[in-house]
Amino acid sequence: MISKKEIEEIREHLEKAQNPIFFFDNDCDGLCSFLLLQRFIERGKGVVAKTFPNVDISLYRRVRELNSDYIFILDKPNVSQDFFKEAKENSIPIVWIDHHETNTKIPKEIFYYNSLDPKKGTGEPVTYLSYKITNKKEDLWIETIGCISDSFMSENYKKFLKKYPGLGIETKEPFEVLYKSEIGKISRMLNSGLMDTTTNVVKMLKYLFKVSHPTQILEENEKTHEIKEKFEFIEKRRKKFVEKAIKNMEPDKEYLIFEYSGDTSMSAEIANELHFKFPKKYIIVIYKKENRANISTRGENVKEKVIKSIEKFKSAVGGGHKNAAGAQIQTDEIKGFIEEFLKLI
Repeated sequence: MISKKEIEEIREHLEKAQNPIFFFDNDCDGLCSFLLLQRFIERGKGVVAKTFPNVDISLYRRVRELNSDYIFILDKPNVSQDFFKEAKENSIPIVWIDHHETNTKIPKEIFYYNSLDPKKGTGEPVTYLSYKITNKKEDLWIETIGCISDSFMSENYKKFLKKYPGLGIETKEPFEVLYKSEIGKISRMLNSGLMDTTTNVVKMLKYLFKVSHPTQILEENEKTHEIKEKFEFIEKRRKKFVEKAIKNMEPDKEYLIFEYSGDTSMSAEIANELHFKFPKKYIIVIYKKENRANISTRGENVKEKVIKSIEKFKSAVGGGHKNAAGAQIQTDEIKGFIEEFLKLI
């Protein structure tokens, strides 16, 4: 957890920012972090940072296009030195809030805040930190969505159940909330919405800025049409892939490996559900497109195993959390990656 002093510092940065840009990770933790901060100061623009795992220089053009006076980076583990350099040359402050281990050398002028506990290898999601910063009770539902999607149960969940009866369930397991409740459905809807076209993502962000009650997202109307349509498409595909993965699973093995391809990468979503169903197995989900593969893994100390497994592949990158990690490799390296990973378990 970050300190009270750090929370106050971030709040001061937000209040100073007149036209901030928020670069956030392409998942619900990143999205909800952005929503909490933007709704707190009621200004600024959000940009989904789909570059993995870095915020790289290619994204800086958005700072110029929007004439931003402050940069906030949310839920991203690494930032390129070129990005830092460009911001420094233009005298634009960078506030970076995260909960991952980083390989980035952080310049002294960067305002960096990280909840990661080195001993545990985990840290509270950026959504959780953002809610501590903003403390807007009407946005409690956003905090709940971001936390459960990142497999974290906030102490505020009990307050959520009282404020929004019927949307949650009594449990201590975040993934049970994610897959067995209405607020979990809303979380999955927003996550699938991030997989849509840039135009539809922008429309969704504008809509979510104004939402006052989570059930509005479940309504069928002109404003929610694209969100629901994308969600139904993603859910149908995800269920199909999960069923196929289970059908081909070897029950006596301590791992489950599933490879697939197609137009949409949803390896993290497939891996999450498989991990929910088989919590004692190591889960490896591989999405192949052209010559690159996205890998999502789940399991005990899986990040350490992923990082070791990609060491000999020069173009490979990887990172994430202690028990939930990802990587990108060449498709011709998949077999080698699996061999290295299985040696470690």
